Amino acid sequence: MGIKIIKEKCTGCGLCVRVCPYSAIELIDRLPVIKENCTYCGECVRACKFGAILLQGPERPKTKVEGYSGVWVFCEQKGGVLQSIAYELLGEGKKLADKLNTGLSGVLLGDNLQDKANELIWRGADKVYLVSSPRLKEYRPDPYTEVLTDLIRKYKPAIMLAGATSIGRSLIPRVAVKLQTGLTADCTGLDVDKEKELLLQTRPAFGGNIMAVIITPHNRPQMATVRHKVMKEAVVNKGLSGEIIEVNPGESFLKSKTELLGQIKEVEKTVNLTEADIIVSGGRGLRGPENFCLLEELALNLGGAVGASRAAVDSGWINYSHQVGQTGKTVCPKIYIACGISGAIQHLIGMQSSDIIIAVNKDPHAPIFKVATYGIVGDLFEVVPLLIKRFKEVFN
Repeated sequence: MGIKIIKEKCTGCGLCVRVCPYSAIELIDRLPVIKENCTYCGECVRACKFGAILLQGPERPKTKVEGYSGVWVFCEQKGGVLQSIAYELLGEGKKLADKLNTGLSGVLLGDNLQDKANELIWRGADKVYLVSSPRLKEYRPDPYTEVLTDLIRKYKPAIMLAGATSIGRSLIPRVAVKLQTGLTADCTGLDVDKEKELLLQTRPAFGGNIMAVIITPHNRPQMATVRHKVMKEAVVNKGLSGEIIEVNPGESFLKSKTELLGQIKEVEKTVNLTEADIIVSGGRGLRGPENFCLLEELALNLGGAVGASRAAVDSGWINYSHQVGQTGKTVCPKIYIACGISGAIQHLIGMQSSDIIIAVNKDPHAPIFKVATYGIVGDLFEVVPLLIKRFKEVFN
């Protein structure tokens, strides 16, 4: 592989220098010189109007599409407990598999999880690849990456789905790099082109101003991470049957550069944000961290969770684990109460699928009112205490 400059055709215009995304070209005596950090991407070749640059040698190898079939779901577990994102992906994966007339498989890594493998079959998986080892009990990047990569190379799924969780966002990019395939992160919608057998991966782009549909036409598997709570869980049917394939990982796949010393769990008075049916969120309108106690009291009375906008989190008023939005958690509660949140598009992306949205804001022109089911124009420091008082009267 190499770049050849045809001196007779080059005019020294410098266009190749400007278009190179890696700053790997410089002009010396009005002639392009290629640096060592060149990746042979071909941008300079396409940009040259005079045909003075040639890309020599074979193209980079691409993964063959032939021989890949089936839809796989990485079924995340924590402490031996299956996470609900796995059920959401099995529900969506089943739809994709049916459209492609192929099978749906779950991949479960952990220790002593045979009973959990049955749960995945009851949720629609035709097969479950169960990889068991004490060293896979808790997530660690190195062994999980090696084991999952080896499974994909051996069984060749056409589609690989995982949750856009802290584990999924850590694991799946590593696997995609090893397999030299594409990955679309934080998808909010999935579909297939049945004729071309392509996965149509939809995700927000440019701050949520457009929805981009991304495909992986030349490489397999087609990989995507999917946001939590944007898809419905697969229903339980204990009458379903399937195959559990137990895989014994080799010692070489279980090596890790890190050691898990322990875990510190965040203690919450309210319920888990992503699992809550009712969420009370606060934004910059709360004026300071001390005022989140108001929202916490309201959430406790409703049996809900406390959320926050990015502005509140960036200001250090509340922990990042409470952030709702494009760069936080996607939630889908039955009731979402937004207090002092203006309604930036990045926040709306994370909560707009809520069944009922109640907005409290003193600015009648706040964008949040455009998506709200009910709007209260007023000072949250007057409205929220009244709501707390009323709910206490009703529930007590």
